[in-house]
Parts: sequence; structure tokens; C-alpha cells
Amino acid sequence: MDQKILSLAAEKTADRLQKFLQTLKEDDLANLLQNQAVKGKAAGALLRAIFKGFPCSEEAGALRRLKIYSCCVQLLESGDLQKEVASEIIGLLMLEVHNFPGALLVELASEFVDAVKQGNLTNGKSLELLPIIFTALATKKENLAYGKGELSGEECKKQLINTLCSGRWDHQYVIQLTSMFKDVPLTAEEVEIVVEKVLTMFSKLNLQEIPPLVYQLLVLSSKGSRKKVLEGIIAFFNKLDTQHSEEQSGDELLDFVTVPSGELRHVEGTIILHIVFAIKLDCELGRELLKLLKAGQQGDFGSNICPFSIALFLSVTRIQRFEEQVFDLLKSLVIKSFKDLQLLQGSKFLQDLVPHRCCVSTMILEVVKNSVHSWDHVTQGLVELGFILMDSYGPKKILDGKTIEASSGLSRMPNQHACKLGANILLETFKIHEMIRQEILEQVLNRVVTRGSSPITHFIDLLSDIIMYSPLVLQSCSSKVTETFDYLSFLPLQTVQGLMKAVQPLLKVSLSIRDSLILVLRKAMFARQLDARKSAVAGFLLLLKNFKVLGSLSSSQCSQSIGISQVHVDVHSRYNSVANETFCLEIMDSLRRCLGQQADVRLMLYEGFYDVLRRNSQLANSIMQTLLSQLKQFYEPEPDMLPPLKLEACILTQGDQISLQEPLDCLLCCIQHCLAWYKSRVMPLQQKEEEEEEEGFYQDLDDMLESITSRMIKSELEDFELDKSADFSQSTGIGIKNNICAFLVMGVCEVLIEYNFSVSNFSKNKFEDVLSLFMCYKELSDILNEKAGKGKTKMANKTNDSFLSMKFVSDLLTALFRDSTQSHEESLSVLRSSNEFMRYAVSVALQKVQQLKEMGHVSGPDGKNPEKVFQNLCDITRVLLWRYTSIPTSVEESGKKEKGKNISLLCLEGLQKIFSVVQQFYQPKIHQFLRALDATDKEEEVEVSVTQRAAFQIRQFQRSLLNILSSQEEDFNSKEALLLVTVLSNLSKLLEPSSTQFVQMLSWTTKICKENSWEDASFCKGLMNLLFSLHVLCKSPVTLLRDLSQDIHGHLGDIDQDVEVEKTNHFAVVNLRTAAPTVCLLLLSQAEKVLEEVDWLITKLKGQVSQEIIPEASSQATLPNHPIEKAIIIQLGTLLTFFHELVQTALPSGSCVDTLLKDLCKMYTILTALVRYYLQVCQHSRGIPKNMEKLVKLSGSHLTPLCYSFISYIQNKKSKSLKHTGEKKKEKTAAGPTAMARALRETKPIPNLIFAIEQYEKFLIHLSKRSKVNLMQHIKLSTSRDFKIKGNILDMVLQEDEDEDEEGTASEHEGQNKEPAKKKRKK
Repeated sequence: MDQKILSLAAEKTADRLQKFLQTLKEDDLANLLQNQAVKGKAAGALLRAIFKGFPCSEEAGALRRLKIYSCCVQLLESGDLQKEVASEIIGLLMLEVHNFPGALLVELASEFVDAVKQGNLTNGKSLELLPIIFTALATKKENLAYGKGELSGEECKKQLINTLCSGRWDHQYVIQLTSMFKDVPLTAEEVEIVVEKVLTMFSKLNLQEIPPLVYQLLVLSSKGSRKKVLEGIIAFFNKLDTQHSEEQSGDELLDFVTVPSGELRHVEGTIILHIVFAIKLDCELGRELLKLLKAGQQGDFGSNICPFSIALFLSVTRIQRFEEQVFDLLKSLVIKSFKDLQLLQGSKFLQDLVPHRCCVSTMILEVVKNSVHSWDHVTQGLVELGFILMDSYGPKKILDGKTIEASSGLSRMPNQHACKLGANILLETFKIHEMIRQEILEQVLNRVVTRGSSPITHFIDLLSDIIMYSPLVLQSCSSKVTETFDYLSFLPLQTVQGLMKAVQPLLKVSLSIRDSLILVLRKAMFARQLDARKSAVAGFLLLLKNFKVLGSLSSSQCSQSIGISQVHVDVHSRYNSVANETFCLEIMDSLRRCLGQQADVRLMLYEGFYDVLRRNSQLANSIMQTLLSQLKQFYEPEPDMLPPLKLEACILTQGDQISLQEPLDCLLCCIQHCLAWYKSRVMPLQQKEEEEEEEGFYQDLDDMLESITSRMIKSELEDFELDKSADFSQSTGIGIKNNICAFLVMGVCEVLIEYNFSVSNFSKNKFEDVLSLFMCYKELSDILNEKAGKGKTKMANKTNDSFLSMKFVSDLLTALFRDSTQSHEESLSVLRSSNEFMRYAVSVALQKVQQLKEMGHVSGPDGKNPEKVFQNLCDITRVLLWRYTSIPTSVEESGKKEKGKNISLLCLEGLQKIFSVVQQFYQPKIHQFLRALDATDKEEEVEVSVTQRAAFQIRQFQRSLLNILSSQEEDFNSKEALLLVTVLSNLSKLLEPSSTQFVQMLSWTTKICKENSWEDASFCKGLMNLLFSLHVLCKSPVTLLRDLSQDIHGHLGDIDQDVEVEKTNHFAVVNLRTAAPTVCLLLLSQAEKVLEEVDWLITKLKGQVSQEIIPEASSQATLPNHPIEKAIIIQLGTLLTFFHELVQTALPSGSCVDTLLKDLCKMYTILTALVRYYLQVCQHSRGIPKNMEKLVKLSGSHLTPLCYSFISYIQNKKSKSLKHTGEKKKEKTAAGPTAMARALRETKPIPNLIFAIEQYEKFLIHLSKRSKVNLMQHIKLSTSRDFKIKGNILDMVLQEDEDEDEEGTASEHEGQNKEPAKKKRKK
């Protein structure tokens, strides 16, 4: 039969074929076709013949054709056909689709849709036909019966797609169905329906099936809905990540973990690659991704910003056209995240409203961690981002040798955090990815070398961390390190020291690096530049410290602990302690040559020797001999010669230039410290082994120091030619020389004071020597201060750093103030009898703390060892605290009236500095610090919290402050009161804001402010600052602002002199002296902070509204915003009453008025922002709340009219002052123009304010129209631009000014503006 059909089909006309086919039953034909197809015989030819025999022009033929079509579809789904046969049949069926009439196409498509919904597909092969059917259907213009009505072909297609997407899809056909839709012409709406359906299917699929599905979805997105596709993919993986991290951090015993970590990361990596590939082909997709990043940055993070999306953004940076934009956005995202965090931490008001979100930095570090799963496409972006953050937010340019943060104090913290994040990204990436290590190291070293002028401590710290992590890994990159060494002599000293310290662990594992460094240092030793020579000394000293000679004492103070891997190398490498000895002695030889160089080079050497000795005690002999021979050059050996030192030899004269050649005081200081260490550590060990071998130099040095001491005491200032008659001016050669000599003698005295005290063993004679040395020091210091006071330059007044070590200062203070041992009593009374000496001891302690605050370390031995410094700091604080609390200032002052600062006051100043330094440098050790202060503390006691300890100290200082406040007016010590307030501010930062101690502190401060009315501006400012800093951590300070503004209004009076202001005395601390400018400016700065917070909240709300796309859901979606909206309106309402008071106050012109005008301008700008937010909300079919209407009403009645009166008041005041200046002009001609310029400058904020008010009113009109609520009924539109010339006023003014010259024009201007001020305001 099949042969017959085929032969008939070969004829030219189809008539006989049609007749023959009509005689056959449908089932026979279907069976025939099925058999042929399964056997793989000429199924295609048979199908072609059948279609030829059933033309679509006849209805019956078309129906038969449909049956055959359905039969073929079933055949394809059965899976019984060979591949070639199936493809041929599909090809034929595709060709025939367009011949079907519309009604049959609908039927055919419905069959497919039903098959998908009911899950009747077995292999989904036939789905290839569906796009053709949908396409053909869309081209039919006539109406077709569908369901109960009639629709056009396009609408039928839409309905069918809707039905298909609303039904259930079998998960094995999801990818095929998605792929099918890319061949169907879809409208934007249809694309959205399909995309939504596919996104809901994600969660039902296996993880491995998602990448191909995403690929098909991205292809489909070229038709539209790109944003939805990206958002869906990101949200899905964000959810997966969250679940995964919860599972990992949850119960360890869980056998069932949904997805293994590695698999999830690999899938994510593949998907990121797919998306990046799609963006390369479709730039629009990239733009949508950028929009997502921007939206996440402006409003809430939502789910757009998560580890997965950040990894995706970083991969997109590999596409050149998006690289810069993505990095800029990520950079601003990071800094915004840190700024938001800072804003939240500083305000309880915001913490209560906004839940704490995950920080971006955590997410980025999560990406670094995940990138271990072969995310090579992300790694490059991570490294670039790390360097961008470090470059942009590192410490900025150097001023006077100090690093200056370019930004203001507040934004310094976010910048530091961002820079630290950059360093962490690079360090973690370095640890994980071997491939990229070389590049990171190169980039860091390049920056260290090329950015000599700007501070690069952050890069040196990173380098140090990298090397510490694994020195052995870096051996492979040794060439890069040695290349860097070639630039050492051109780099600033600080950089060289940092770099050497960082690479030090490498020197222990790599001989080649060490050798190349030594070559470079030797060259530098004889370089022309002084800095290069200093670098060489620094380098050699570092080598001496770190290469131990056999038999050296163990020292726990190694600056960098070396990892086990390195120790392992040390054991097996050829250089060892014996080799080290020759190596170190060789270096010592090189260093000895430096003793003939400039003072700066020698100074470095003297400062470094003590550290070397402490680490490498076997070098003691060599070092001490060197120092001894150096000292002998300047020492007078004759026992009767006065003075005992050759000061002339220390000074170099080259023509007119006079400079210091030998820093003799530093040399003696170094000798004294080395000697003390040697006596305490090395000698006891030697005595056990052998007597009298190495003691020569030690005895010599001791004798010399003794001799110098006794002869220094005998010497008069005339012996040094430094008596009162000497010339100390900085302009003459003799003067400069005398200054240098004076400082040398003072330095020597200080060194000897420390030496004699340390060897004294509390003998009375020694203490008398100490006092005599101090008197010599004091005499010289007084002369210098006196001379400097007379001269114009105060150069000499800038005291040099004291040579006393911090340890000695702490011991000395303890002995002077706390030592009650009976046997020490008599000798200590010698020192205690001199108030001058005790004051000097405390002032040196202050100097040390100040130095620590500025530099981060102190001068002298162990000054760079944070542990030791901290220990000394604790001891000093304990003594100062005891001295201050046991002998109050008032007691001390009533006893003796002598010049110079009161010791108790100095102690308090020291305490204030120490508390701030400890919080700056020793934050983690605060608990230990407070425990050290508590003298009664027993070891076995129960653990006491930081808050409790801090509260105990606070109570002591509170008592002191109350004593001062209760004293008589003439006894009120304003400086001490201010210092106490600063100390209380520092200590209150240690209290936990939720603790009862904090609440007590706040109520105590409030009470003090309410009850004390001292007219001292700086004390008042300190107290108010303390009050606000405590208040913001409990609740928003707006009500406080309102009360204080009423007080100011009461004290300063009204702008309308006829109005009597009722005095509200909320806070006694506000009085006529302090109300303006002190309190007024402080309140305005607090109001600015509140406005900033409100502005931040409004921006957040706007971001959320713009992310709500579906209007129907918005009424529910914005419900959570109600508390925020309500809070914003309450804040602005209270601030409005605050400004309402201030604009009626007769403020003195100047900073108060200017700041108030600027802040009013901000107030209106933020009111406008709120109105614009409600304009957005009204689009989403939600009205405006009642309290917003009240706020608008309040602004119209209580603020705007008063602003205009205030402006008139200012202008009247200005014109009067101008007039006043004009009258004086006859005497001083120049006064007029400058006063005019000042007046113009001061009135500049006025136009800005008027513009802000008008903008606010303009947007209110818009909002009234959109919300159908008349918001303008309470607002009288402004008339500030009403330039009407009022005749009667003009006549008056002209009469007044007839006799005057051109100055009248200013008064005329005043007259025009006068009228609003005449209106009486009802109170």
C-alpha cells in the first residue's frame, strides 16, 4: 500500500492520490505511517505524499491532515524512532504548519499545552514544533474561536502562553520549554510571564540543571525583562548561600546537607561566566546590571547586593566598557556602607528604626573565600578592587613630616576601614590563589618604591603580613624583592625602615636576599645623600638585632615571631649562630665608620645600639668598646678639670654655618642605658662563670660617669660660658653656638639624673647629687626661656624631648609620691623638699604621653615596644590618679603660692591625655588598664566589667568636679573644671549605653547642667558637649534642643523689642554670657546632625519606594515604613519648634546668625525632600498621613513668616551698622568699603534661604494636586520678592537723609524692607 501511495504521489496531478487516500480509514493510514517510521523506511516520502493528498483547501482534508499531524507528534514522543527519521519528520511537520487554517492551529497548540500541563511528554522531542505553531498562529489576522469567545491570532497566542505558564511544568522539560520560547515572537508582557514562570522553577530543579537553564533564560532575556532575569538569578543564589551558611554554622551532627559547598560554588562560577558572556553580546544586559548595583547603593541593599552579586560585578570588570563604572560603584558602595555603619553606631534613634544589616565588607571577604573554587574570573577583579580601595582611602599627603588624613575627623574612620578592607582582600587573595601571588607582591613593591613622597604605611603593613604568612613562598619572588633593594638609597628613611622590618623574615630563609641587601647597604653607607646613609645605618642595626650570635640571652621581645617553617629552614641551612658572629662583627666594623659622619647619622646609631644589645647580648663587648672610645674623645681625663666635657669639640663650624657635630647627650644616654642593662642582665651570669675578665670597659664607663657627675655639680654656668650675660639669639653665630651648648648641657644633666637615681639604691648623697644636677638643668632652662621670651622668635621655647626614659619617669613618680618604705623616707625627703623637681617629674611624664599621642611611640629604650610602654603608662596613671585625688588642687594652692603650674593640675592634665591615648592605641587592653588603676583589686576577685570599673573612676572625678562647682566664685578654677569634663567625656565612652551606670551618668550630667550657672564659656561648651554625646546614645536629642532654644530666647530677648519674652529656666548653664555664641552654635551643630540623620532616612525610604514595582502590592509593601515616616515627621516637627524659638531671638550678628541661616536652609531642603518622597508615594496609590499635613501646617504658621521677619531684622541691623560706619568715615576713610564687603558676605545666606523656602512651597503645590489634599491652606505664599516702592516710607527716608551724602542709598534700601518688622506678633 505504501508503494502505491508513493507511486501516485509521483504523478503530476494529485487527483488520483486524493481519491485513493479518501478510501482508506484514518487508523489504517496512521498504522501504515507508524510501521514505516519505526522500520526507518521511506517515512519522510510517505508523509510528504499523505500531506499532498490532503490539501488544506478542503475542510475534510485539513481535519485528516490534523489527525496525521497528531499521530506524528505521538510517534516522536514515543521515542521509538531513529534519530535521522525523527529529524526528517520534524522538518516536514515544520514546513506544513503555515498551511493550517487558524482554528486548527489553535487546536494543535492547545493539544501541546495540555500535554505539557498534564506531563504527558515522554522525551519532549516534539516541543521543537511549538514555536512554529505559535509563530504561525500570531500571523493569523482573522478572529478565531477560543474558549467561549473569539480572539485574534495574536491574542490566542497570548492566552495559550498564559495557560502554558500557569500550569505545572515537569522539571525535566523546563530547559527545553525555556529554549523553545526564544524562537517564539513575544511581546514584553509575554516575556515577563515566561521569565517569572522559569524563575519559579529554579527551586524545583537539581543544582546541576540550573546553569543550562540560566543560559537559555539569558538568551530569552534579549527579548526583554532583563532586569527581572538578573534580579531573579541573584535572589535565588543569595537565598541558597544564606541557607548553606546557616546549615554550616548550625548543628555539626546534621547528616543531611542540601548541597555540598564545592558543588554550589562551581555552579555559581559557571553561572557568573554565562552572565558575563551574555553581557558581552548584549550591552543592554550590562546596563541593567549596573542599575541594580546603583539601586542597591542608594536605597536598601535588598537582595541585590550579596556575595554572589558582588562576585558577578567583579567578573563584569573584565569587560572593558563596564570596568571603570563597576569599580567606581563598588568603591562608593563600600565607603557608603562604612559611613552608614558609623551613622548608626552614633545614634540610638537610628538603631531603633533601622535593623542592622550585613556589612558589604563581610560580603566581599566571603567572595574571596568562595573564589577558591576556581573562580579565576573573579580573582583579577578582587585584586584590582583591593588596590583601588587602598589607593583611594589610604592615609593622605604628609605635612611637616606627619601623616594627615585629608578628610575631616568624622569621615576618617570610614576611610580607614575601607583601606583596611582593601588590605584584607589582597592578603586573603594572596593566601588562596597561587597564580596571582607574584602580581600582588609586584604591585605592592611598586607602590612602596614609586610613592616615596606620600605615606605608604598601609602598603608596608600589607607587605609585612604577606611575608609573615609564608616567607618560603616568597623565595620564588626573591628577584622582585632584591630589585626593590636597589632603590633603597632614594627612598625616605621612614619607608626604608618599614620595608626592612617587613622583609626581615625573608633574610632568615634566603641567603641571596640577605647578601644583596648587605651590598646595597654598604654602597648607601658612602652615598652623597644624608638620608641614604641614615637608611644604611637603620638597615645594619636591624640585621644586628635579628641575627643572633651563639650564647646570646634569649629575649622575648623579638619584633616578629618567625613561623615554624622558617625555624625548620634555619636548622638545615649553612649559616648558623657561629656564622652569624662573623657576620655581625663585620657589620659592627661598617657601623664604626659612621661615627665620623653627621650628627643625624650618629644619633641613629646611638638610638639603635641599646636594642641591638638587648637582642644580641654577645655583641656587648664590641658595642661597649665602641661607645667607650667615642666618649673618650670628648671627655676631660684630668679629675680637676671643669667642665668635664669638651663641648667645643661637639660643634662644627664651616664658614658661617654652625651645626652640631656630636650629639654628646645622646651618646651618654646610650652608654647609660646599655650599662644599666649590662649590669642587670649580663654581669650576674658572668660572675658565676669567671671573675675579672670582661669588666674593664664596664668599670671605666662607670668611673667616667661618676666623675662627670661630680664635676658637673661643681661647674658653674660660667664654666660653660652660658651664664645670663651670654648671647642666645638665633641670628648670630655665637648665639646659635650657645643655644646648641645649652641644650647639650641640659641633656647631659638629664642623663646623669637618671644614671644617679638608678645606681643610688636610695642613698641620700646620690639624691642630693640628683637635685644639684636638676638645679643646673633648671637654671639653664630658665635662662633660655627668659631669653626666648624677650626675643621675637620663640624657637628656644620649643623644648627638646626629654632624655629620661619612660620606665625611669614611672619609677621616679612612684618613688616621689607613693613610696612609703621607712628606710627610703630620709633620702626621698631630699627630692620631695623641692616642689620644682616634683613638678618637673610630672611634666616629663606629660611630655612622654603627648609624644605617644602624636607619634604612636616614645623616645628612649623600649619606646617602640607597645607592651612595655603600656605597662609604664599604667604605672604612671596609678601614681597621677592617687596624687590628684589625695591632694586636691585647692588644698595645694592654699598651702604655697609659687610660680609655675600647680602639681595636682598637671596630674589631671596627664590623666586627661592618658585616657584619650589609651582609647586611641590600646582599645583592646582597656579592661587590663582599668584593672591596673584599681589598687584594691585582688587576684581571686570576681570578674568586674569595664563598665563597672569605668563607673568607679567616673565617681572619683565627679566628686572633684562637684567640689570645684561648690567653691566660691573667685576660687572657681575654669581650667581644672574643663579638664575634669574632658576626663569624664573620655571615661563615659567606656560605659555600655544600656547599663544603669550610663543612665546614672546621663542624669548626673543633666542635673549639673540644670543647676550650675557658672559664666564660663569653655566650661559650658565642654559640659554641653558631654551632655549631647551621652544623650544621643539613649534617644534623639530634639526635645533637649527645643528646651535649650527656649532658654536662649529668654536670655537674649526677642527681635521685636516690644515683645516681652517669658524666661524659661530649663538649664541654668545657659545664661547671658554663654547663650551666644557658645550654646547657640553648639545647638545648631547638633540640629545639623539630626537633619543629617533625617535626610539619610528619607533617602533610604526613597530607595525602597523606587524598588517597589507593582502598584497593587505597594499598600502592603510600604506598611513597614510607617514607623520610619512617623519618626521623621516627629523629628522635623520638634526641630521646627526649635528653629521657631531661635528665629525670634535677638542673636548677635556674626557666626550665630550665619549658621542659623544655613541650618534653616538645610531644614527647608529636607522638608522639600520629604514632600518629594510623598510625591513618589502618591504615584503608588497611597495617600499622605495626617501627621504630615500637621507638619506642613506648622511650617506655614510657625516658621516661614518668622524667617522673613528674621531676615528683615538682620538687614535692618546690617544697615544700621553700615550707617554707623559711614559716620566714622570722616575719621577713617578705609572703614566703609571693608564694612560693606563684610555686610555683603554676611547676607549671602539670605538669598539661599529664600530660594529653599520657595522650592519647598513649589513642591507642596505639586503634592496638593497629586494627593487631592489642600496643603497650601495654611501657607501664605511668600512676598519677599515684592519690590513695590512704598511712597510714604520713601518720603520719610528722603527727609531723614537730605543732609547726608551718598550713604543715603543704603538707608533707602533699609526703608523698603522695614515694614514686615513693624508687625506685632502675638505671644
